[in-house]
Amino acid sequence: MENLIEILKAVLFGIVEGVTEWLPISSTGHMILLDEFVHMNVSDAFWEMFLVVIQLGAILAVVVLYWSKIWPFDFSKKGKDIIRQDTFSMWFKIVAACIPAAVVGLFFDEILEKYLYNPITVAIMLILFGVGFIFIENGNQGKKARVKSLAKLSYKDALIIGLFQLIAAIFPGTSRSGATILGGLMIGVSRTVAAEFTFFLAIPVMLGASLLKIVKFGFGFSGMEAALLLTGMVVAFVVSMIVIRFLMGYIKKHDFKVFGWYRIVLGVLVLLYFFVMK
Repeated sequence: MENLIEILKAVLFGIVEGVTEWLPISSTGHMILLDEFVHMNVSDAFWEMFLVVIQLGAILAVVVLYWSKIWPFDFSKKGKDIIRQDTFSMWFKIVAACIPAAVVGLFFDEILEKYLYNPITVAIMLILFGVGFIFIENGNQGKKARVKSLAKLSYKDALIIGLFQLIAAIFPGTSRSGATILGGLMIGVSRTVAAEFTFFLAIPVMLGASLLKIVKFGFGFSGMEAALLLTGMVVAFVVSMIVIRFLMGYIKKHDFKVFGWYRIVLGVLVLLYFFVMK
């Protein structure tokens, strides 16, 4: 019975991960907050690893949904290997955008977790970036986007978006997708392009972060630990497939202000809980 309860907790965390990884509302922030109320009966080392590696399920959803856009080879033309130059160019831009966060994550991961991965930091960043979304969207009303396709995204644009990703890597509650989308909007990238580039940017970032966490944890999983991790990843994958489709349809007709208000309200509630009620 206890094992079943833990599996159900993993399902809940998988749902939260699948929803919040792609909406600009902070997946790590929500996972940290959920842990305050639904605590998994696992070691601290496993929890730290689970918090990151569960995101691989969500990343796989991007790979499945956007395979035709991210795979740089086309073998369909008379049996000849055709290289899609624009896709290769996109991946070079993604690599450039990943460098700042990769360097910080590799050398400062443990320090950041020790001092910044807490509900208060999450709440503050939820509010700050919520205000940012509302401010930027209000400023963009009536303006035409400068970059309307991934092919038009320059290396400079990619690097700037990568710097915003760095903010998310340092401060939980920022939202990696939220930070990169906001960065894209600020420099004139359309919502659709900013969102897609954010999705693709997550692939190497989360693969690298997950590999680092697994190596640090080791490969000596117990049967229950393996079941919890696999359950969370599978649920995150299924939910992400739904959420990504929803988000791409949503932003064709709406802006991101609703997510900004959500972030502000949630951040205030978290601060009230930890400073007043707890």
